Amino acid sequence: MVKIRLKRMGQKKAPFYRIVVADARSPRDGRFIEEIGYYDPTKDPSVYSLNEEAAKKWLANGAQPTAEVAKLLKIAGVTK
Repeated sequence: MVKIRLKRMGQKKAPFYRIVVADARSPRDGRFIEEIGYYDPTKDPSVYSLNEEAAKKWLANGAQPTAEVAKLLKIAGVTK
């Protein structure tokens, strides 16, 4: 199964995340298929960027977003 999930980057206690499409069997920060955006929760307010076309393409092909990514997709207006 293919998942849309967050890949943790950044320093200790200062995380930011890349939104990636990855095989469900690969580790959290391991191999991925495509990077479609980023999310920085340390800023106030939180900052995110998302390639909406790529996200829609992967969702149409059956990729399952994790809970946190689903919230970001809803905020971006990609899903309902």
